[in-house]
Amino acid sequence: MNRVVIRTRALAKRYGDQLAVDGLDLEVREAEVFGLLGPNGSGKTTTILMLLGLTEPSAGEIAVLGLDPRRQPITVKRQVGYLPDAVGFYDDYTARENLRYTARLNGRKRAGLEAEIERALARMGLADVIDRRVATYSRGMRQRLGLAEIVLRAPRIAILDEPTVGLDPAGAGEFLDMVLALKHEGMSVLLSSHHLHQVQAICDRVGLFSRGKMVLQGTVDELASQVLGASWRVHLEAQGERLAAALQAIPGVGRVAEERKSHWLVEADNDVRPALVRAALDAGAEIRSVQMERPGLDEIYANYFRSPAAGAYA
Repeated sequence: MNRVVIRTRALAKRYGDQLAVDGLDLEVREAEVFGLLGPNGSGKTTTILMLLGLTEPSAGEIAVLGLDPRRQPITVKRQVGYLPDAVGFYDDYTARENLRYTARLNGRKRAGLEAEIERALARMGLADVIDRRVATYSRGMRQRLGLAEIVLRAPRIAILDEPTVGLDPAGAGEFLDMVLALKHEGMSVLLSSHHLHQVQAICDRVGLFSRGKMVLQGTVDELASQVLGASWRVHLEAQGERLAAALQAIPGVGRVAEERKSHWLVEADNDVRPALVRAALDAGAEIRSVQMERPGLDEIYANYFRSPAAGAYA
């Protein structure tokens, strides 16, 4: 298992009478994309600010790459790239000038810097507008510029706060592909979002925030098992007298139901299709079709907040 690069224990942040983050236990591992999922006001951004040392926790422990952001904020910021939902650049500067300026602020030497800036911008698809003023950039181009700055800095962790807000589906998809490329190069990514399908598309693990609490945490399959009782569903069209018992006996199968005549729903904690086909044939069943379905975050999210367990958080 990859080592932990972000860890919090019982982390809390209070603003007056409001508890913005309540007892947060969080671990982000090396070279993974971890998604903080939740609506606006759920505590995601406050958590990020504490990780960066930009606001003081009210209670709890926090470590980023083994460092305490409260006591070593500058050292933490040098190793963490941050992309807020509204990226701030100098509008009168070009993309090249903006990256040159921030690189110099971070102590980068001039030798080789210009070539690195050009490579970072080209990688983000900004090569043709490298010398255009940022005032002329669209929101999507600004987000790409923010990611180019992270690429140039090459930190060990990237924290992205609602990075695809305002982007069209194609632009958001391209941006997320760029984020995945950073992960494949070994960077750890903490992605805050309320877009369920985007989180599911690129995140290795997900934490569901509600009213300052992390109410669910794990892979999508693990969350599906916790909330829905199964992470895999197989729809089988088959006919046979001994079929129900044969399907129920398969290891990993939780529930078998005949939704309508000869149409079966099999819920399981793993992909049981090969075993299902063998069991059905051994039972003398005639198989017409086998279709697999995996629950998505939208279904998990909706079902969790309809459940009695969610009562205090709904």
